[in-house]
Amino acid sequence: MPMSRTKIAVSCLLTSLLLVLTLPAWGADKNKDEETIRNAATVLQAMVGSKDIPASTIAKADCIIILPSVKKFAVGIGGTGGRGPMTCREGKDFTGKWSPPAMYSIGGASAGLQVGGTAKDYVLLIMAPATVDKILDGKVKVGQDATAAMGPGASASTGTADILTYSRTSGVFAGVSLNGASLDPDSDANQRLYGKAVSAREVVGGKDVKATPAGQQLVTLLDSKAGKKM
Repeated sequence: MPMSRTKIAVSCLLTSLLLVLTLPAWGADKNKDEETIRNAATVLQAMVGSKDIPASTIAKADCIIILPSVKKFAVGIGGTGGRGPMTCREGKDFTGKWSPPAMYSIGGASAGLQVGGTAKDYVLLIMAPATVDKILDGKVKVGQDATAAMGPGASASTGTADILTYSRTSGVFAGVSLNGASLDPDSDANQRLYGKAVSAREVVGGKDVKATPAGQQLVTLLDSKAGKKM
């Protein structure tokens, strides 16, 4: 039996959305990787410059992941996708200066009907060394492989969660739930940035690679605003 017009329309729409979500991967190059890191630095600058989240909260973190302009498209069940840099404090106990950034991607499902697509900035503070190890070893599902909590504001305690999660909407940073989202090292981007096959662990170890210009901008900002471990 021939497909109905409605089914054909839905099929075409889903195919178009899939193409939109995959186009960034097809067109990826080092310049775009650097642009993503520069955008992440802009997000971080806004975060530490706001009164929403104090720099002292960031200073408690072992690592930070910044995901600028994460895209969300949906027809009934939404899909989220984006990428950005992760930088960690150097040293065995995560007490040193901030490392060159390793690129990570985020993906996950979001329930609910949405119209069109939206883009938000996300910031994840990794608060536990054991969770850092999991994230560096491979794909981690937020809320399942590591406990996560919506990040607190200026007047709240950071609590005991492994990961604190924030988003920026209309210029305001606030806690957001990212449970169910997955974090995965972007090996292709890391190879493009550093000119060789290198693991996320090797990148944030700070011994085998040198930060790119955009990466150094991000690291310098972190060292100036949240350099001392709290």
